[in-house]
Amino acid sequence: MADAFPWRAEAGGLIVATRVTPRADCDAIAGWGALADGRPVLLARVRAIAEDGKANDAARRLLAKAAGVPASAVALLAGATARLKSFRIAGEPAALATALARASRAGGAP
Repeated sequence: MADAFPWRAEAGGLIVATRVTPRADCDAIAGWGALADGRPVLLARVRAIAEDGKANDAARRLLAKAAGVPASAVALLAGATARLKSFRIAGEPAALATALARASRAGGAP
């Protein structure tokens, strides 16, 4: 599935499958990856620790910056205590997808 993206459009935004790595050297979108079952995920690295929602908030802010939207436009939907998370980014889906693709390519996406 070389053309699969780690997000899907919905009315008013995108749902983004994200694998978050806490305690990284820096906050960054590290490209795309794939789960064991082949599903694509956006790889996010955050400096925050995985305690009291700190890594979740850092990932939310990182996605907002990458998508070019305010942090309030990004919400955690699932995976609060897991590395695999689902975020909803509010906005125009095509513009958000373009911004995320650009950010993930800069981080090393295929």
